[in-house]
Amino acid sequence: MKERESKGSLFCFLYSMIDSNIDAIIFDFGGVLINIDYGATITAFKNLGIKDFDQMYSQAAQSNLFDELEIGQISPQRFINGILEYLPKGTSPNQVVHAWNAMLLDVPEERIKLLLRLKQEGYKIYLLSNTNEIHIDVAYRHWERTNQISPDDLFDHVYLSHEMGMRKPSTEIFHRVCKEQDLTPSNTLFIDDSIQHIEGAKKCGLKTIHLTQKMKLQDCFS
Repeated sequence: MKERESKGSLFCFLYSMIDSNIDAIIFDFGGVLINIDYGATITAFKNLGIKDFDQMYSQAAQSNLFDELEIGQISPQRFINGILEYLPKGTSPNQVVHAWNAMLLDVPEERIKLLLRLKQEGYKIYLLSNTNEIHIDVAYRHWERTNQISPDDLFDHVYLSHEMGMRKPSTEIFHRVCKEQDLTPSNTLFIDDSIQHIEGAKKCGLKTIHLTQKMKLQDCFS
């Protein structure tokens, strides 16, 4: 890490807890690297016929059907069939998938450039996302429209909830990432846009930044 230290830390001191001891950064995907519009999916399902979809699903809380998909307990087909039960007859599986993916937007180029810069400076970088088989394929396609370097090649490791069988904000998922990657929590920064996930990471001793709507990812770095 001497080479990184000689260049100076990239971190600006938005928080006094973030200092040159940080050597690894764990990034959330949705809302941090890829732009997300939860309202677009809520509107899409309301247009299909689920008028109370916003009560079924939101960023902060979601029903068991969505949780089970995110930890891989049910298949995408079972999820789609479960949603179809709430929709008018004649609604197609493709319409469900399209509405479900409506929230996924673009991956700004400057965010990938920031990740590349961090790698060059010697930081270990990881992706930790609550996601599912339906979303991740589309999210990766959005990523590839911005940069040909895939997330699997850019990050030191990619952790996806549906592959791990657990999801944030469970402390178990943070402990697992730190153990598998031999990370010291106090030297590891976690960035997420959901406060409940930030609280879970704090319980495990990680340094954190809650990326609010008023902030840009670049604001966290000088």
